[in-house]
Amino acid sequence: MKTIEKMEQTHLQEAQAYVQQAYEAVQKRNPNHVEFQQAVKEVFDSLVPVFAKHPHYMKQAILERLSEPERLISFRVPWVDDEGNIHVNRGFRVQFNSAIGPYKGGLRFHPSVNESIIKFLGFEQIFKNSLTGQPIGGGKGGSDFDPKGKSDSEIMRFCQSFMSELSQHIGPDLDVPAGDIGVGAREVGYMFGQYKKMRGGYEAGVLTGKGLEYGGSLVRKEATGYGVVYFVDEMMKDKGLSLQGSTVVVSGSGNVSIYAIEKVTELGGKVVACSDSGGYVYDSKGINVDTVKRLKEVEQKRMSEYVQEHPHAEYYEGCSNIWSIPCDIALPCATQNEIDEYSANLLISNGVKAVGEGANMPSTLEAIDVFLESNVLFAPAKAANAGGVAVSALEMAQNSQRLSWTFEEVDAKLKAIMKNIYQDSISASEDYGTSGNLVVGANIAGFKKVADAMIAQGLI
Repeated sequence: MKTIEKMEQTHLQEAQAYVQQAYEAVQKRNPNHVEFQQAVKEVFDSLVPVFAKHPHYMKQAILERLSEPERLISFRVPWVDDEGNIHVNRGFRVQFNSAIGPYKGGLRFHPSVNESIIKFLGFEQIFKNSLTGQPIGGGKGGSDFDPKGKSDSEIMRFCQSFMSELSQHIGPDLDVPAGDIGVGAREVGYMFGQYKKMRGGYEAGVLTGKGLEYGGSLVRKEATGYGVVYFVDEMMKDKGLSLQGSTVVVSGSGNVSIYAIEKVTELGGKVVACSDSGGYVYDSKGINVDTVKRLKEVEQKRMSEYVQEHPHAEYYEGCSNIWSIPCDIALPCATQNEIDEYSANLLISNGVKAVGEGANMPSTLEAIDVFLESNVLFAPAKAANAGGVAVSALEMAQNSQRLSWTFEEVDAKLKAIMKNIYQDSISASEDYGTSGNLVVGANIAGFKKVADAMIAQGLI
């Protein structure tokens, strides 16, 4: 017995040493890429039990291969504004891993976009896509272009210039981009039109998030928001809790946030706050999702306008204090690192029972530790917000079959996928001695499928 325990301890030490060495190599090769390093560390640390139990992964240098993109593309995007002035932005596409299918991941148009953020998003996408059970690899892209304040004509010219270069690197069986922050149905439409013109053919499966008139899927707009709520609902039911009757805070007021609010309300919860980059609204009667939809999706107005129609509600400048509002469930759906250690402790002191990440990496590593140490139910982004890319894969399937499924069909498939992701994540956490830790479970479940496919395909 002592011999077995000693062998297990030796394997654990070897695994820890391997992970540390691999992470230090990432730091050295990617200096100043703090977001990418953060994403890598979170995944690497959680995989120690896998390497201790299955040392053959270490012999295949699997972490070194996983953390290096198969291809990273950076390009110039010149465009002309309505006054005839010339502007130049930078475009990116990272094609991170294609072991289980074509690269798949959104395009983000935001001034903060740089190589580190694109790589962090692409790296996360590998495991998120694997968890969906769909045959899609990991990729991501975007530009430091800011669509805010731009006219439709300016956005069209930018999208056409962006796609003129990107079109050389994508295709239905190679790389299938979608939307992300700053890229919605309008931008996808302009890019699809330019791609079609340049290719001289109709390849519906090259982009997802398309309009319903030209190959889009029902539920795609709602998918990420609905998906995170389906996941949290499953997580709470498994612990004998209920979303029904719960008080919920949702950060953001974009696509993910709006449809998370809608689904929470439909399932009997009450969302009392949401936000944008200017500030947040607190509505003790429950956020009116129809008002938020109109303000954000139709009129492109700020959340401060909400109180004009709902005078009982309160608006506060600055969005970070939204986490001071007492709630049973917190759904961070805005951007990366919006919940830090202080905010996590504040949520816990106010009685939060569950946290579901709707955005990409919205909690810092320190915040995640606080939640896990306090036994808060924690649904990590790569599992909880996988609904968007899951329905994107369903859109690809419909395009391949030249069929369109009903809203009910797609929604049922989405709900089943989110339930399966939860079950796979919780099972992996139990199999590797970290019962209930969905951060570790999701990383392991996503990793094993990709790693096994990489090894099966040889050293490439």
